[in-house]
Amino acid sequence: MTVFLSASPEETAKIAENFSKALHGGEVIAFKGGMGVGKTHFTAALSRALGFTGTVNSPTFAIVNEYRGGSLPLFHFDMFRIESWEDLYSCGFFDYMNENGVIAVEWSENIENALDEDAIIISIEKTGESSRKITIDGGGF
Repeated sequence: MTVFLSASPEETAKIAENFSKALHGGEVIAFKGGMGVGKTHFTAALSRALGFTGTVNSPTFAIVNEYRGGSLPLFHFDMFRIESWEDLYSCGFFDYMNENGVIAVEWSENIENALDEDAIIISIEKTGESSRKITIDGGGF
């Protein structure tokens, strides 16, 4: 487990960029943290570090956004409204496991029982207006 202290959105993006260097495909990143702590910001920086050049938005209503065109595809899930195993299957979550990309899951607390023990847990805590405590557990961190 590694803990990072970020004083700004730019520092958080740099942490995501450095984290991306350890990814090779097949990882599931489970984000934990409340509304507005920077889960989507971290994912956007991660996607840019992987080579995606488009816009990254929260998939709150789409459930999943795909970011392709970089060194690895990134599948960005928002599980805020997922309430059952049926919801999880219907959004295609398990199908993406076979894509050999990186899966980033916001609101992973809602699907904890479906996550593999190898999932990388990234907890983000707001410590100030722009500062964050980012804890990465798993994946060699």
